[in-house]
Order: sequence, then structure tokens, then C-alpha cells
Amino acid sequence: MSRRRQVPSLLDDPGIRRAKTPERRFLFAVPPLAGHVEPLAAVAAELARRGHKVAWTGHRPTLERLLRPGARLFTALEPDFEARLPALRDRLLELRGFAALRFRWEEFVVPLGHAMMPGVEKAVDRFRPDVVVADQTVLAAPVAARLRELPWATSAATSAEFTRPLAHVPRVEEWVRERIADFQLDHGIDDLLDLRFSDHLVLVFSTGALVGDVSFFPDHFAFVGPVLGRPAPSAFPWDRLDGGPAVLVSAEGQRFLRAAADAVRDLDVQAILVAPPGTVPDPPPNVLVQAQIPRLKLLERMSAVICHGAHDTVCEALSHGLPLVLAPIRDDQPEIARQVEAAGAGVKTRFARVNAAELRTALTTVLPENAPHRAAAARIRDAISTSNAPAEAADRLEKLT
Repeated sequence: MSRRRQVPSLLDDPGIRRAKTPERRFLFAVPPLAGHVEPLAAVAAELARRGHKVAWTGHRPTLERLLRPGARLFTALEPDFEARLPALRDRLLELRGFAALRFRWEEFVVPLGHAMMPGVEKAVDRFRPDVVVADQTVLAAPVAARLRELPWATSAATSAEFTRPLAHVPRVEEWVRERIADFQLDHGIDDLLDLRFSDHLVLVFSTGALVGDVSFFPDHFAFVGPVLGRPAPSAFPWDRLDGGPAVLVSAEGQRFLRAAADAVRDLDVQAILVAPPGTVPDPPPNVLVQAQIPRLKLLERMSAVICHGAHDTVCEALSHGLPLVLAPIRDDQPEIARQVEAAGAGVKTRFARVNAAELRTALTTVLPENAPHRAAAARIRDAISTSNAPAEAADRLEKLT
């Protein structure tokens, strides 16, 4: 009697099927801010690839510009607020400090929530999602989900809120929470939560290597890593790069850019300034001024980055292991700059009154190959390289259903 020479696999039996996640429906609620839409667009694409249904609710013109054609959209912004958007954005760019914080909550975040509430509720009722995914600034979405007892997830486009940026001013911190409480009460919820942090799932598009110790966060807080921008084609005079140390200056303000150009004037380093022609009259020979750049491709050739601390720019630089010089201005930039400095991956400087000498000192501190800032940036690069934000976020969202 011959013996069987191979172990049969039950999985080869056509009557046995591999486990497959049932199809689910996910509704993404986002503000009219590109940087808050783009990370979720990658997650939505991953969910769609897995066979799930995805829809969006928010400012239709913003979504149509950022999403792929054919995306299912539900308009959720009242016309009066939409008409005020350009002026609101301009004012947000002008203000600084607590004046900016107050304006952001009183004139943007809370009114945006009220303006989106009818449209978000209509989107939920029409699309009938299994899960609602709400950007931190869209207060309407978690309220609509809670009123219908639906699971909901928070999307945090930056890491700023996770190191308590207002801890040193507890009365201001409490004032923000009161605005969130009042919004819930206005819409019939008296079991109050901080709507910036879901009690089901919080997706943070950053890494603990930047934020610091994240071990004390509850298990439903997921630091999935950043979603890096897609390479954008743009002409660039690559032959102008000499192969030596180079720094990318991605900043605003003519005075600041002129100070940056002067800072590198006598250094053995090239600087690429992202600015319109004429912003820096008669730049030094080692300074190249470009209105547009292929950012991700160019970062491969850089040695350091000077910027204001925008989360996307910081993560793109750190994903290449580049140390930073940060001159924060507004919004979450001061807190992101503080996180970078605390992680050892950069140094912070002033914006409004900075001079060339101050920028030169900061730059020569982070530029050397043996500088501790470069080693710290490399550690964060390694953490980012091992993350897969769209896949991990999709995994977490599937488990909510």
C-alpha cells in the first residue's frame, strides 16, 4: 500500500473560503482645508480597494478639487458660511497668538459646525454609514453620529493636540472645552464629550517618534504615521545643484526670506528659496530662488530644511532624515516646532524679528554630519519608513464595524 507523500491543504478545497471582511460603509466628514482632506483621501482609497463603500461630506468645491473623479459627495456647508470662507481664511492668516485661537473657535470652528450640521445629518441619513470618520475641526459629524448611536472615529491631521499645547494656560484650555460643550448642548446632547477625541477610535496621522511618549494614551488612540504627499511634477534646474550641502527654505514673508538668503551668504552651502521671482533682489550666488519645486524629489538632495513648522512639511523633511530650523507663526506651528525641538530633530527660532545671524547660528547647529539633530531626524525617518498610515487606519476602521 503506497503512502501519501504530501500533506493535503484544506485551503485547496473549493468548498472552503478564506475569511473576508464584510463590505462596510464609511462616511468621511472634512473641513474646507486641503491638509485635512489629503490624509483621509489615502485611507478612503485603501478602504475602497478592500471593497468597502466610501462617501464624503463637506465643502463640495474643495472635495472636487482634491478627490478622484467619481467620488460620492454630499454637500454640507450652508451658503452664507461658504460665502464668508475667503475672508475667514485671510483673517486666520493675519492673526497671531490668543487672538488667532479665539477667532479660530468663535468665527471658524464652531460656526463651521453649525453650518455643516444640516448637511452632515442629511448625508448620514441618506448614505447610512456603518462608521462616521470626523476631522477634529468638524464638530457636526460626531454630534450627528452620537445622535444616531453610530460608531465614529476622529481624524487628527496633525499631532498638535496630543501634547496639550494649552496646558500652560488652563483657563484658555477650559474655554475651548466650553465651546465644544456648548455646541453639543445646542444640538440636543447633554452627555458631553470632547469632540476632538472620539471614545471609539482616534487616528493620529503622525508618529510617536515625533510626539514623544505615547504609551499612556488609551488603546483606541492610533498613531498611524503621516501620509506623505504625492510627488508633484515641476520643472527644476537640477544642473544648478553643485552636490554639496544644501538647505531648502520653505517659508513666507519677504523679510524672513531675505534674512535666510543673507544667513547662507558666507556659508559653504546652497539654499533653495521657495518664493516668487524678485522676492529676494540680487540673491547671493549660492542662493537659488524658485517659485515652484518638486518638493519630495528635491528633499532627496537636501541636507536640512528651514520652515515654519507646518505638520506636512515637517513630516516630509523628517521622512528624509533632515534636521529642521523652525520659525513658527500661527495655528499648530508653534506646537509642532516644540515637538521637533523636544525630539532633538531641530532648533526653533523667531519669525517676526529674526535676523541673518540668528538663522545662521541655527543652521550651522543642525547642518554638521555629526550633529545630534541629524541623528534624531534619522530615528524619526526610520519610524516613518516602517509605518503604513492608510493600511493601519483602514485596519482600525474595519474593526469598528
